Amino acid sequence: MASLELMKITGYTDEEFQNKFSGSPYAFMINPDNIKIQKSIEYNEQQAPATSSASQKYKSTPSDKLSFEMVIDCTGIIDAKRTDMAKEITALETIIYTYNGKIHRPNFVKVQWGQNITFNGVLDSIDISYTLFKPDGSPLRAKISLSFSRYISPKTVTRTDAPESPDLTHIVSVSEGMSLPQLCQKVWNDDSYYIQVAEYNKLNKFRNLNGIDKLIFPPINPSN
Repeated sequence: MASLELMKITGYTDEEFQNKFSGSPYAFMINPDNIKIQKSIEYNEQQAPATSSASQKYKSTPSDKLSFEMVIDCTGIIDAKRTDMAKEITALETIIYTYNGKIHRPNFVKVQWGQNITFNGVLDSIDISYTLFKPDGSPLRAKISLSFSRYISPKTVTRTDAPESPDLTHIVSVSEGMSLPQLCQKVWNDDSYYIQVAEYNKLNKFRNLNGIDKLIFPPINPSN
């Protein structure tokens, strides 16, 4: 009979998840009953004049969220060698929460359970509820709620983003008869950025681009 595989959390000191934090990963005593993975998309609502309702314009895709509850049981029933609650909490917090002076931030973390669950991220929140105590008030059991955000390094984001992204710089050849809004629509599928492109290239015209061979389309700030 195969032994029970326990969820574990490993700390890393680099955003590419290559360099492990010193010490052993934190192995759970009891696997969670359920795991929640949340994905979302953010939109800006825009309503055209003389229309009855707003349309949703894509804004961004926030990081995936992972959340679950875990139990630490120091009664000795689960594991006779793990009966020190303070030691357990410190071991967990050192990996996921405590400020690491070498990297000037808490660790990056990898949550793993079996072959199918691997989540590279950073801690959003940790809530600890003590639910069982010794007669002297020392806690014996704790329920811990954990929430993580998936972490993707800026280098990886740049590599995987579509080349049409308004976050990247483009050098665009100007076709005869095309206006600046038309070029923005062609490059980004959005003609509303033409004012920022005009300002960046110091243009005082945006419809008749005769005499202009190439333009630089800079990274765009959507809030502008």
